[in-house]
Amino acid sequence: MPTALISVYDKVGLIPLAEGLLAQGWRLLATGGTLRTLQEAKLEALEVAAYTGAPECFDGRVKTLHPRIHGGLLYRRDLADHVADAKSQGIDPIDLVVINLYPFEATIAREGVTPAEAIEQIDIGGPSMIRSASKNHASVTVLTDPAQYGPFLDKLKAGTWNLEDRRRCALEAFRRTAAYDTAISGWMERELTQGQSTDLPHHLCLNLVQKQGLRYGENPHQPAAFYVEPGRKAEGMAACQQHQGKELSFNNLLDADACARLVWQFPAPACVIVKHNNPCGVGQGPHALEAFMRAQAGDPVSAFGGIVAFNRPVGIEVAHVMAQNFWEVILAPSFTGEALEVFAAKKQLRILQTPDHWPQSAEGLDTRSIGGGYLVQRADQAFVPFEDWEVKASGRGAKPRAEDLMLAQRVAKAVKSNAIVLVKDGATVGIGAGQMSRVDSVEIACRKAGDRARGAVLGSDAFFPFADGLEVAAGHGVTAFVEPGGSLRDSEVIAAAQKLGVWLFFTGMRHFRH
Repeated sequence: MPTALISVYDKVGLIPLAEGLLAQGWRLLATGGTLRTLQEAKLEALEVAAYTGAPECFDGRVKTLHPRIHGGLLYRRDLADHVADAKSQGIDPIDLVVINLYPFEATIAREGVTPAEAIEQIDIGGPSMIRSASKNHASVTVLTDPAQYGPFLDKLKAGTWNLEDRRRCALEAFRRTAAYDTAISGWMERELTQGQSTDLPHHLCLNLVQKQGLRYGENPHQPAAFYVEPGRKAEGMAACQQHQGKELSFNNLLDADACARLVWQFPAPACVIVKHNNPCGVGQGPHALEAFMRAQAGDPVSAFGGIVAFNRPVGIEVAHVMAQNFWEVILAPSFTGEALEVFAAKKQLRILQTPDHWPQSAEGLDTRSIGGGYLVQRADQAFVPFEDWEVKASGRGAKPRAEDLMLAQRVAKAVKSNAIVLVKDGATVGIGAGQMSRVDSVEIACRKAGDRARGAVLGSDAFFPFADGLEVAAGHGVTAFVEPGGSLRDSEVIAAAQKLGVWLFFTGMRHFRH
């Protein structure tokens, strides 16, 4: 008679599975809560404690850690000495283990959970049985997900359950225990460091589950999906609520994140428009509508078909204005009912309600894959306050507004390097991104700005290696520059600024974004 050991926290699908096994002539072993559920359903099962002769102890911490359990799972049926050992010690084979673990991830995701509560949800016996059964999958089947029960029973009844099936179940089981251990170690690390450590771990374990399958990646031939870390409070894109529109694509998610990440850095009402992961228009104003109008005016050609994010609620006035053009995605912390009615006429438009803040990255880490490995760095969350900037040259005109200078530098931080951002009266008027030469980025930003470059301020993500960038921008009427400094030719750039009669500020902090 084949034997199944069942010990599940999640009872979904338990009764149909047990009924199917009993109908096939199996003997069932079960632990406390699982046993009670089976008994209430009038299904015959033997308590593990009665089977082992060792009662549960320590409030259930020790139930299945016994030679009759692990011996029955681990001994090899094809080795005569293993079979003899099992017989001499009265160890019967266990052919199937059905396990799901204490809900550690769900526990640590709860608000206000204490360390003691989290520790009590660290399963010991479950992972031990899973690993034992998985190691001996040549003879033992291990099921760790209720979704496996139906296919298993179907093949069992048909007599087609085989080694390949057991091997696939073992793979899923090892994945489950690996993810479980990673969740525990990640939680313990956060508890110990409280987010204060800037050191990168020697071992970096990514415990991710697929939240959403995507039609494809950046291009149609690339499979793609959106993954999140279980056990963490949903934030960023994972915390957004989609009100309407088509399914979000890989590129939509990338651009929406870039858009929201920038807009939530501004305390004042702000709007950001992103195309191809670069902001093409950023505006601040007394309210959302004014911020949008300024952002769109920054580069209306590039803005068409972009992704738009607000850090303030969107009402009907904004909706009416935006409905006149085509947008891929609109993000905001809330939308009035009237605004949603206006947007509803555009069936393909995605409307996303965001949380009221946005992380700069997942886990504070910027992780990228390269050939043969991964590059990991702490996310760039720093920004030097205006009062700590150094004035290297005083222009002939009035000192520029601090708000414009900070806007230019914050946007430059979000633009692909080499990044040049022109700002005037609380909005971007020209952005040069991703060029191999910084002076090329300057020329692009000035060309986009046109006459609006006159009297604008310029933010640069990194130092000017030569004075030519200042000279080109000043020739278009730019009156103030902010950059980190640090070039071997800083003195030449400072001298050029003094000669040109423009303001020059050094922040001391570079913000490359490759």
